[in-house]
Amino acid sequence: MSDTKTVLVTGASSGIGYHCAKSLQKDGYRVIASCRKLPDVSRLQAEGLTCIQLDVADSGSIRRAVEETLQLCDGKLYALFNNGAYGQPGAVEDLNRDTLRRQFETNFFGWAELTNALLPAMIAAGEGRIIQNSSVLGFAAMPFRGAYNASKFALEGLTDTLRLELKETGVHVSLIEPGPILSDFRKNALAALKSNIDMKNSRHRTKYENAIQRLSKQGPAQRFTLGPDAVYKRLKHALESRRPKPRYYVTFPTYLMGYLKRVLSTRQLDKILGKVAT
Repeated sequence: MSDTKTVLVTGASSGIGYHCAKSLQKDGYRVIASCRKLPDVSRLQAEGLTCIQLDVADSGSIRRAVEETLQLCDGKLYALFNNGAYGQPGAVEDLNRDTLRRQFETNFFGWAELTNALLPAMIAAGEGRIIQNSSVLGFAAMPFRGAYNASKFALEGLTDTLRLELKETGVHVSLIEPGPILSDFRKNALAALKSNIDMKNSRHRTKYENAIQRLSKQGPAQRFTLGPDAVYKRLKHALESRRPKPRYYVTFPTYLMGYLKRVLSTRQLDKILGKVAT
């Protein structure tokens, strides 16, 4: 057991994080899962997972979680899988400063702070993995997804820089870029839309009504949706490969967008992306 590698998985209450935490434990890793809400922490603990409370939008919560994590693994943390995030829908003109700030606190600032707090232990050990769960929207902008696009674009820039700076430390850095995955992402996005966007007074009111219908749909909302195991396969490779990839595409839309960005002009790509559903 002393050789068992410990992985911290954030956002493990459901969806990708939950599936990856359970799968890693099944595959022999020592998993420390984290959830924002205490009832979810208790639920995962009852299921046999080591689980701690962590709200990445709260610096105090991050400090407590880092201390608890390092105590649980005797300071020998092998990997961090940053996963806990949400998508804030809305036209850019309808996003106020506070709404944008909340998106970045969860999707960007919290991840950066948590990563920086855990890096010294990995560097001291001469090995480690930082794996960021980004999105196809981390490199392909789509309408009415500006806040989420911005947070993921920022994450990708920071992650690319971190990878360069950690060269020769033994700590590898990877991005996973999924397209549509079965999870609670749409449910959480719907709640964020209703809470933070003044739809009634927006010139995009009709489009928001369409968005509510799409986000309320049960099951796969679009073609090419995969289950969370598709992400887990990339996570496993990023954890175990001697030379993990800087980027892992997941789902056909991600591969397609990656290809189109290479071969089309910006105007040509705009024509395609402008037709994406609200």
